[in-house]
Amino acid sequence: MMILRRLFKAVLAVVALLALVACALQVGHSTDSTLPPREEGTLRVATHNVHYIWANRAEGAWSRADWASRAPAMDAAFKALDADIVAFQEMESFAGGNSDEENLARDYLLARNPGYSAAAVGDWRSFPSTQPIFYRSARLEQIDQGWFFFSDTPDVIYSRTFDGSYPAFASWARFRDRDGGQSFTVMNLHYEYSSGSNRLKSAELTAERLGPRRAEGPVILTGDLNARRGAPTVEILAETGLRFLEVPGATYHFDRGLNLFGAIDHIALSPELTLEAGPVTLQKRFAGEWPSDHYPVVADIAFGS
Repeated sequence: MMILRRLFKAVLAVVALLALVACALQVGHSTDSTLPPREEGTLRVATHNVHYIWANRAEGAWSRADWASRAPAMDAAFKALDADIVAFQEMESFAGGNSDEENLARDYLLARNPGYSAAAVGDWRSFPSTQPIFYRSARLEQIDQGWFFFSDTPDVIYSRTFDGSYPAFASWARFRDRDGGQSFTVMNLHYEYSSGSNRLKSAELTAERLGPRRAEGPVILTGDLNARRGAPTVEILAETGLRFLEVPGATYHFDRGLNLFGAIDHIALSPELTLEAGPVTLQKRFAGEWPSDHYPVVADIAFGS
């Protein structure tokens, strides 16, 4: 009995220690979600991983029913951002295969926000459309778009990643600012979460593919890198001259508001662009729900050195 009591006390001590660590992490990775007032002439840019929808599931996590309850929250989050550009990841209604004939989240947001259009989209047979870049059409004009997969065959649509896991890709779109005439590219990434080697190879490929885009002018890089600032994955991209903004707090929260580690969703700028305000991580519910298991991240930028 004495051994059992000691064992029980030891287990309680470990549990208490873990709870203290979790509380410390929660506090350390929580942040102010107040958006600053918009400055005239700045461009507000956001990134948000919205988690795919299981289109063939009626009930349960990420199902059609779950989407119905989250949809108002996603729209409220989108409107709260008041961004000129929002780069989305995992905006997909997945029913097996690669078809994008039905995209519940994309269609829902576009229908309720008529001032926006979607770039980096097309016929799913020739353009992977599940990483759209929404843009305020009164402010911006789309002039080009493209994609590549994180793969040994990056120009083969839906090709699997370097180690054979599910396809992952970059979408990009080039815009002209109607206010000042400047043109720039937004590159939108989503790196595979479970394989560090995949992420490193994906970053190396991205760095290579950034070259032509940089030659055309300023570049804004956005997305879910599944890596924190300072990690080798991020450093490979930073070596191209991009400056990664210091995104505050956690951006992934387990769909529970648990802020246990630093940002994995990022915004980076080429030298021609300056940060005017932010970034801000919107660590809160909208319309009483979590829109996703990631928080949106937003920053105000300007053209100039």
